[in-house]
Amino acid sequence: MAPALLLVPAALASFILAFGTGVEFVRFTSLRPLLGGVPESGPGVRQGWLAALQDRSILAPLAWDLGLLLLFVGQHSLMATEKVKAWSSRYFGVLQRSLYVACTALALQLVMRYWEPVPRGPVLWEVRAEPWATWVPLLCFVLHIISWLLIFSILLIFDYAELMGLKQVYYHVLGLGEPLALKSPRALRLFAHLRHPVCVELLTVLWVVPSLGTDRLLLALLLTLYLGLAHGLDQQDLQYLQVQLQRKLHLLSRPQDTEAE
Repeated sequence: MAPALLLVPAALASFILAFGTGVEFVRFTSLRPLLGGVPESGPGVRQGWLAALQDRSILAPLAWDLGLLLLFVGQHSLMATEKVKAWSSRYFGVLQRSLYVACTALALQLVMRYWEPVPRGPVLWEVRAEPWATWVPLLCFVLHIISWLLIFSILLIFDYAELMGLKQVYYHVLGLGEPLALKSPRALRLFAHLRHPVCVELLTVLWVVPSLGTDRLLLALLLTLYLGLAHGLDQQDLQYLQVQLQRKLHLLSRPQDTEAE
């Protein structure tokens, strides 16, 4: 039992890293472009698209940002392949999912901490005229809040503890086996088709901004392409999701029995 209990701190450390990275990702994708921070397109002379393609001061940070994104996409995709999962399961056992989550969090941390804004680059759109300069950022802020709330709700359906690798370690310590072995065939079918259960909401966060600068455009384009390639739901999966959501809402809205025994 002692060696098994040593797995718990490792799984908890991975979970804490992933949770902190998720909070930082909200700041990076929503709070920074909506509330200030590093400006998407700062003051000064902005170049046109053709001129920007010849300006090394714009191309260099874009190439750096592209490299960071490719590092994240490569890590996230490579470690999700069956061959790598089999190798990591062989050497790390029940911590395989926690290892994947921790590596993904570290790759995303690299993207966010070393991201290079391009303030002098061209912008695809930017709201300046009133009253749109006041109302459009507010509308974007509301849509971002709704999107993140939906993301949280969807993660509840997908069993957040299992996605983060905590449930696998918990079941292993108690001798209950693999959590996926207890899933229904419909749930296993859904997990096989869907690697990213929050595609629409993440796309809203990426694209719905009052100012879409060059580096933000690169971020939105590459992650949109990646999410699109990883998204493979069909009608049966959508029906299963709808049933699970209704079941969760029913459990949450059911009045608690407060009668004294």
